[in-house]
Amino acid sequence: MSFDIDKIRKDFPALNQEVYGKPLVYLDNAATSQKPQVVIDSISNYYSTINSNVHRGVHYLSQKATDQFEEARKNIQAYINATFSHEVIITKGATDSINMVASSFGKQYLKEGDEVIISALEHHANIVPWQMICASLKAELKVIPLNPDLTISLDAFKKMLNKKTKIVAISHISNALGIVNPVNEIIKIAHENAIPVLLDGAQGIVHSTIDVQELDCDFYCFSSHKFYGPMGVGILYGKEKWLNQMPPYQTGGEMIKSVSFEKTTFNDLPYKFETGTPNVADVIGFNKAVQYIQSIGMGQIIKYEEDLLAYANSKLSAISGVHIIAPNAPRAGVVSFNLDNIHPYDAGTIIDKFGVAVRTGNHCAQPVMDLLNIPGTIRASFAFYNTKDEVDRLAEAIITVQKMFG
Repeated sequence: MSFDIDKIRKDFPALNQEVYGKPLVYLDNAATSQKPQVVIDSISNYYSTINSNVHRGVHYLSQKATDQFEEARKNIQAYINATFSHEVIITKGATDSINMVASSFGKQYLKEGDEVIISALEHHANIVPWQMICASLKAELKVIPLNPDLTISLDAFKKMLNKKTKIVAISHISNALGIVNPVNEIIKIAHENAIPVLLDGAQGIVHSTIDVQELDCDFYCFSSHKFYGPMGVGILYGKEKWLNQMPPYQTGGEMIKSVSFEKTTFNDLPYKFETGTPNVADVIGFNKAVQYIQSIGMGQIIKYEEDLLAYANSKLSAISGVHIIAPNAPRAGVVSFNLDNIHPYDAGTIIDKFGVAVRTGNHCAQPVMDLLNIPGTIRASFAFYNTKDEVDRLAEAIITVQKMFG
């Protein structure tokens, strides 16, 4: 498919509406993306014509649902280039995936005195699960400090690694600031010390081409809803060797081979980690989202988004009193900024009245905001259906806000 922005925008029905009497400008994509019509139609079609449970029935509808559910797994396997389809675990989202690894990996490998390493840039979802498992096992959570430009300090990271380090968990791309972390170098350094690495790819899957074999990460997790699919679905990729050794995260139906009152044996991968009835309709819908992205081409999407981000950086930087956070760091998809003498919440609330949806606050990354000694930021986050005209609308709204507070 050629990159036709007008045609693409027509594929997303939510974009074609007015807010407060003005055409919607949706710049909150890092929180959740809008959905193309093919995704919406697939969910409606499932409940209208297929609705049945998977893996458990011999009748026609159950077989059809199972086939489409497993097709989604195989297509996602191909999309991220996992070695095996059973390395692709269906979860409720990136947060659920991280909790699964923290709990299962932690129970198997962490003991008192061991260490887990994260960075100062992490989303709460890649902080709190590790805090909790470390607290329960009397392990210690270590945090990689940042350089003056807010990038991860690789020098500090190297010095932190030791025999007590059992896993490194790092965001691929910061949701709050858009900083692209040096994940290739982090994985290489960690593996030189025989330490596995989990990548929180909630933003990485959206703004880059993912090849888990090339990255050589041990775990990679992401959510459907940020990648143009439905809410309530996510993926945990894990190398087979780790998943085989880790205990189940939750128990119940599907994840068992046999059950008696004396003993239960667990199912093979991937089902060992997939408990109960899955969100079948939305998994199928997620597959449609992946296929939609494939039809456009991630290469075209990345090129378009890079150009749009560069334009946004230039446009907002030219406005006196606008301060972009981490302006010199490598970034993708996000401009996080503040305005002189105006609280981000106040600014965001007024910007909304101009039909421009941005997010304000700490973006579930309170530690980095505390590090910067700021209450939060205004975050404009972009998708490939956004345009330079929409960036102009944001800039006009910012200027108006400044005049109102002037």
